[in-house]
Amino acid sequence: MKCVFCAGRPGMATAALVMLLAVTAGAQSLPASPKPQVLFSRSAQSEGQNSAQNAGQPLAKAGNAQVPEANDAERQALTITAYDLNLHLVPREHSLAVEARLTVKNAGAQPLDEMALQISSALQFEGIESEGAALPYQVRTVESGADHTGALAEADIRLKQPLAPGATMPVTVLYSGKIVVTGKRLEALGAPRQIAEASDWDRIAEGFVGLRGFGNVVWYPVSSVPAPLGQGNQLFEEIGRQKMRESDATVAMQVTLEYANHAPDVAMVDGQVVKLGPPVSTPQGAFPGVLEFSVPARRLGFEAPSIFVAERTLSEKGAVAVYARAGDADRAQAYLTAAAQVSPVLKKWLGAKARTTLAVLDLPEGDDAPAEVGSVLLTPLLAVKPEALDSPLDLGMMHALTHAYFHSRRPWLEEGVASFMVSLWIEQTKGREAALEHLEATRGALAIAEPASPGAGAGEPLMEASDPVHDRTKAAYVFWMLRSLVGDSALEQALQGYESAKDTTPDYFEKLLEQASGKDLQWFFKDWVYEDPGLPDLEITHVYPAAENLGLTLVAIDVTNHGYAAAEVPVTLVSTKTKITRMVRVPAHGMVTERVEIAGQPLSVQVNDGTVPEVSASLHIKTLQP
Repeated sequence: MKCVFCAGRPGMATAALVMLLAVTAGAQSLPASPKPQVLFSRSAQSEGQNSAQNAGQPLAKAGNAQVPEANDAERQALTITAYDLNLHLVPREHSLAVEARLTVKNAGAQPLDEMALQISSALQFEGIESEGAALPYQVRTVESGADHTGALAEADIRLKQPLAPGATMPVTVLYSGKIVVTGKRLEALGAPRQIAEASDWDRIAEGFVGLRGFGNVVWYPVSSVPAPLGQGNQLFEEIGRQKMRESDATVAMQVTLEYANHAPDVAMVDGQVVKLGPPVSTPQGAFPGVLEFSVPARRLGFEAPSIFVAERTLSEKGAVAVYARAGDADRAQAYLTAAAQVSPVLKKWLGAKARTTLAVLDLPEGDDAPAEVGSVLLTPLLAVKPEALDSPLDLGMMHALTHAYFHSRRPWLEEGVASFMVSLWIEQTKGREAALEHLEATRGALAIAEPASPGAGAGEPLMEASDPVHDRTKAAYVFWMLRSLVGDSALEQALQGYESAKDTTPDYFEKLLEQASGKDLQWFFKDWVYEDPGLPDLEITHVYPAAENLGLTLVAIDVTNHGYAAAEVPVTLVSTKTKITRMVRVPAHGMVTERVEIAGQPLSVQVNDGTVPEVSASLHIKTLQP
C-alpha cells in the first residue's frame, strides 16, 4: 500500500488527514490483526520544500485573519490554469477530503493583493498555503446557484505579495466535507423536493459517486462571480464563462476510495472512462477495501472537472458502451439499438468511424435527469421500445453520440454540430417541416438573448459564446443556413475534414467550408460567427406583378431587412401552375428587389422558410390579389 503525500511537517497535525487501519474491538475475532497502514495523507507542504523552513507555523484558520471580501473584478481576474487533485472518498460516510494543488494566474489588468477561492458550502476549508508559507484567509458564505446547496464557501485570501497581471503562483488548498443529494437551490424557487433532487442528483454514496462540477456541485476550488439561480440568464452565463476561462487548464487526479462490499468497476473522470486495476486491498471484517486510480494531467476543454465511480454491468457494441445497474442490464440493449439506428446519419455527415467511444452510465434513480459530460451520457436506463425511430431516446442518443464522431475545442462547433445532427434526425424520421418546427421552438429564447440593434446590447459573438442559447440554438441555425448556402455535400466534406488540433485560428472552419464549396463565406461568418449585430428582421414590402406575356408573368419582389445582420433567405413565388424558389441575400438594414418570371397566375410570395432566425418571425407570406 503506497502512502500518498505522506511528507508532513511540524504544526501540520490539524491539516493532515491520516486514516489508519487499526484493530478495533469488533475485529478481535479475526485470525490476525492487520498492521496499521496509511490509507491517505494530505499535506499542503509542496513537494521539494524544506519542511523546516516553516516549522511551527500552522496554516491560518478561518476567522484568524481579517481579509476584505473580494469584489467581482478580483474574482474574474483570477484564472486557475492547472489542477492537481488528491482525493480521498469514503462513500459510506458520503465524505471526501482533498488536497488541491493549483496554479493560479492573474488574468486581469491590475495587481492582486487578495484573491478568492470558492467551494461548495457543504465543504470546509482546512488550510491554504503557497510555496510552504501559510496564507491568511477569511471564509464567507456567498449565495450562488452554481452549487446544489445554493451557496458557496468563499475563502478571501491575503497574498504575501501582489500578483502581477499575467503572473502565476502555486496555491495548495486543503478541504473536506460531505456531499449528499440536495435540491435546496431549486426548492428555494418553489420546485417540489422530488423534482429538485432528481435534477440535482450529485452525491457521494455507497455504489455511486457522481460529482459533475461547477453548475451542479462545486467540489473543487474555483473563483467565480456569485450568480443566484432565478435571476435571468446570469447563472448560465457565469457557468459558460467559467468553462471558457478554464478550457486550457490541465487537470490531474489521484483518487483513493474506500468501499465496503464490492469494488467499483467503472470510473469516469472529466468525460472519459478510466481503466481500473485491482483493489489495493479487499474488505476484511470491519476494515474497508481500498481502490486507487490516477489520471495524468490533461487539457480540460469546454467541460467542468467531474468524477463518477460506480459498480455497473457493461454491454457494448460499436462505438457505444453501456454501464448498467444490475437490475437494468436488460435495458442496455435499447440504447445500443438506438445508437445503431442513428449511426447512419452520423456516418453520412461526420465520417464512417467514430473518433471515440460514447459511454452511457446508468444513474442511481429512475427519475434522475440525464446529462452529458464530454463523451459520457449520464442517464437512468429506461424501459423503452428501441424500434420507435422518433423516440426521445433516439434524440438523446443522437446528441450524445455526435460527440463520439465530432469533437471541437470551440463550444459553438462542439455543441452546435450535435444540435444540428438532432434536427437532421428529426428531418429524416418526421420530415423537414417537423425539423423546422423544432428550430422554431427555440427561436424565441434566442431572439430575447440577441441585441435588438448594434449598441442596444453587448451581444455575444458565436465564436466566443458559452451559453446554450448561443452555442446550441444559434449554432444549429448557422448550420442550417450554411446548408442552404453551400449544399449538403460541401458541408459534409468540411465537417468530416475538421480536426480540432488544427483549429488554431478563428477562421479555420470557414476556410474548410470555402475550400469544399468554392464560395466566399466571409460576409456570413462576419455577421453570424465573428460578430453579433443581432438577428435579421425581414419584411415583404412590395410585390409588383407585370402583365402576363405569352403565358409568363414577371413579378418584382421587394424584401427589406430591418435588422443589422445580413441573411441569405429562400424567396418562393407560387402560381397556379408552379412554384419557383431562389436564394436572395438581403443586406443588413437594406432592401433588395428580386425579379421572377413564372408561368401561370401568381398567387403568393413567401420569404424565409424557418431556416433563418429572425427577431419576431421566421416565415413571411403575402397573398397576391387576382
